Amino acid sequence: MTARQRSEDQHLPPTPEPRPEAPLTPAQAFDALYAFCAPALVRQTYLLSGRRELARESVERAFQAAWQRWPEVARDRDPAGWVRATAYDFALSPWHRFRPRYRHPEPPPSDASDRALLDVLLELPPPQRRTLLLYDGVGLDLPDTAAETEATTPAAANRLLHARAAVATRLPGLSDPAELHERLAELASTERLRAPKPAVVRDGSERRARFWTRAAIAFTVALIGTTALTLRTAPTQYEPPVPPGATVRGVPPRVAPGPLSSKELKLRAKLREEMQNGPERLAPQTE
Repeated sequence: MTARQRSEDQHLPPTPEPRPEAPLTPAQAFDALYAFCAPALVRQTYLLSGRRELARESVERAFQAAWQRWPEVARDRDPAGWVRATAYDFALSPWHRFRPRYRHPEPPPSDASDRALLDVLLELPPPQRRTLLLYDGVGLDLPDTAAETEATTPAAANRLLHARAAVATRLPGLSDPAELHERLAELASTERLRAPKPAVVRDGSERRARFWTRAAIAFTVALIGTTALTLRTAPTQYEPPVPPGATVRGVPPRVAPGPLSSKELKLRAKLREEMQNGPERLAPQTE
């Protein structure tokens, strides 16, 4: 480098350093997680429950719970797994059978092979269905599948083997796990399931939180009022209950007076006719 070039380099302005990117706000981070997970999670939940509306509701409820606990979910090792486990739990809840909107079955898929595969999945016990979907559908490894289903690794492997055997018995062409994975992905993608917008989910979560907060406040006020009323009307000292009467041995029981005899009636009339004060009362009369 010549002296002229060194002189020119000394007069050049310094190269500006790249500015660090601004951190995402909680709403932006939530929307990014929602955009990444929600579309696929709705399709997975449909395979788990067999109901389109329930799949959308499960995902919406799961993300509403995630927004209410966003600091905890944001620091979680796997936020997508947290939301997925919550959505699966809601979709597999046995209480949905008592809801009027879910008492009748939904229209099945139009394709015959898709209907057969969905029927086989819905006939599996819920733990086996969930394990099969996580391992062969989502692609989790066996330890992660066991952790998400709250089971040991041998128990998860046993559920997976039983679920694969049941599917292979009804559909022999899906005995290969790779072919089963492809068919599960195809079945989930054939249904046009769309999740609501993330802003709608966040607003619904906040409304639900406000509702339960007001309900808790109302319940607390009612409890305080009931307690105050009880303290106001309760006796200030202990009053022992009156024991039931007992018969004393040798003493005849008290009986109600009966009608007077003729002799008693004459005596009563005589006493009423006499004076209340006088010598008749001082000394007895002899007949």
